[in-house]
Amino acid sequence: MDIENSPAPEDIEPETARPTIADEARAEATEAPPELPSADGVADLPADDIALAERFKAGYEKVTTEIHKIIIGQSEVIEQVLLTLFVGGNSIITGVPGLAKTLLVQTLADVLELEYARIQFTPDLMPADITGTEVLQQNAETGKRNLQFVPGPVFTNILLADEINRTPPKTQSALLEAMQEHQVSAQGVTYKLEEPFLVLATQNPIELEGTYPLPEAQLDRFMFNIIIEHPPVEEEREVVRETTKIKDVTFERTITGPDIIAFQRLVRRVPVTETVMNFAVDMVRKTRPETPDAPDFIKQWIEYGASVRAAQYLILGGKARALLHGRYYVDFDDIRHLAPPVLRHRILINFHAESERVTTDQMITQLLEAVSTPASRM
Repeated sequence: MDIENSPAPEDIEPETARPTIADEARAEATEAPPELPSADGVADLPADDIALAERFKAGYEKVTTEIHKIIIGQSEVIEQVLLTLFVGGNSIITGVPGLAKTLLVQTLADVLELEYARIQFTPDLMPADITGTEVLQQNAETGKRNLQFVPGPVFTNILLADEINRTPPKTQSALLEAMQEHQVSAQGVTYKLEEPFLVLATQNPIELEGTYPLPEAQLDRFMFNIIIEHPPVEEEREVVRETTKIKDVTFERTITGPDIIAFQRLVRRVPVTETVMNFAVDMVRKTRPETPDAPDFIKQWIEYGASVRAAQYLILGGKARALLHGRYYVDFDDIRHLAPPVLRHRILINFHAESERVTTDQMITQLLEAVSTPASRM
């Protein structure tokens, strides 16, 4: 990969081997209906955006179908991972061993035919092992020696940070710049990462010996904390059946990297009403015990509430989810549905909650009951 000359997102052109979804959307824009019913006065999307939104939904369904060739069940987990991708964020997947966390991420990269790298985090891992380092090399023609930057595994499209809590904070922080700015700085030189870029980290919630909890500042940069649990009995039987026999799977080409970039831009153009925006902000503000109108259980059990990023990701996730469900506006149900994965890693509970064995998910459930939906849309 040419690090110094890697193209910016707007400079990447789709492959010429076949028309991409973004190309088809532009070609069919003239056939799309010029107007669609709006919600609460939200302006309608332009015709070309409507066509692209239809391709967005079709692309999501195709990708999900291909992933299910390998991953059985876990539909909610797959949706949240794809929402992360289409928003342009990063997420943590939390679950006990054996629930196909790594397999899910690798399958996603295979289906999308994107570059994939996996880093197994260990206590002795160094920041340079992630970002890359400069090595002394000799020019074969002149015999002169000079330092040359050798990129690390972070220079990819989909990066799996496996068991991220098994390495010290110094190494964990090596991902911060890549996650936030999609770039890496080394020896005073900035190297842009190729788009699309996505970090999916995994962590084990039960084995805490020899682990290093992620700092709050880094946790806040993850869009979702996706909980993956044991499947229902029928799905578990299907997993055992399918994984204990010979299985040759061929993935059908779905969407490309340039398509994903086009979808990420489309998500940010989805309109949202002031009432929905205020609903998301109000919910986040009520997680902070210092807020005057915070519920009593928040003041009793929470040490620190969610940051502004929580409201940002609620709205961005709501926009992407609306498109997945064939809508061109964000509804209150989108915000409510995404509240647990957005808030659960941003709320810091205090000693009283721990002593009473109250979990963050239980508090989020109570919070959703305490934050009322405006009467006009109830």
